[in-house]
Amino acid sequence: MRKIAIYGKGGIGKSTTTQNTVAGLAESGEKVMVVGCDPKADSTRLLLGGLAQKTVLDTLREEGEDVELSDVLKEGFGSAVCTESGGPEPGVGCAGRGIITSINLLEQLGAYSDSKELDYVFYDVLGDVVCGGFAMPIREGKAQEVYIVVSGEMMAMYAANNICKGIVKFAESGGVRLGGLICNSRNVDFEKEMIEELAKKLGTTMIHFIPRDNVVQRAEINKKTVIEYEPEDAQADEYRTLAKKISANTHHVIPTPIEIEELETLLMNYGLGG
Repeated sequence: MRKIAIYGKGGIGKSTTTQNTVAGLAESGEKVMVVGCDPKADSTRLLLGGLAQKTVLDTLREEGEDVELSDVLKEGFGSAVCTESGGPEPGVGCAGRGIITSINLLEQLGAYSDSKELDYVFYDVLGDVVCGGFAMPIREGKAQEVYIVVSGEMMAMYAANNICKGIVKFAESGGVRLGGLICNSRNVDFEKEMIEELAKKLGTTMIHFIPRDNVVQRAEINKKTVIEYEPEDAQADEYRTLAKKISANTHHVIPTPIEIEELETLLMNYGLGG
């Protein structure tokens, strides 16, 4: 079973990319579980057809310790298994702590056991936070591989570099490695070339470039992944290709983060600094 964490700047399309990739894997017969680690609990809605899933923390609040696995797991597109950590009540408690509680409970209930015959577990992690509970997937060896969703925008690249610093910190103790960058295009000038150059500097590769296409938004409005909504569309094939590339990927590295000045120079070299 491969355990993969997807990180990236907030709003970069991380959850959308994760769910479409999982749909590609599930469609090909892989058994996949998605663990949503965002308090918004939106990491599985496209796989579940928009169904509002009761989160692990909500279930604990309502039912106490008497929780069964079936209470917090739902089956979605392609038999993907979906669960959402959830978050604390607004203004109360730490969302990061909720992730720790949720993942520990899933382990105790046997969600990852051999009987489930899982091929993949994907952790969809909030934003670019690599501290506290949000670092749990990489801090405690829950995830073996990290993929960072990025674009050619400066703050997305800055976040990717910061996440790499977090991976370095936990690489020895947790064994986590960077599997590569996924460019979710924002149609920035020289975007593909910039992300390829950033990946090179970080000691990794851009595993796939996902072109921008409005079919992604149309599928989301219809509460579906692109693969389910428009299976013949070229964009669906982009996600299938990404799924295949992740499946075949063996290039897992401890990244080499760069200084902010080097990142700014990279942007300047592509004419984006002025």
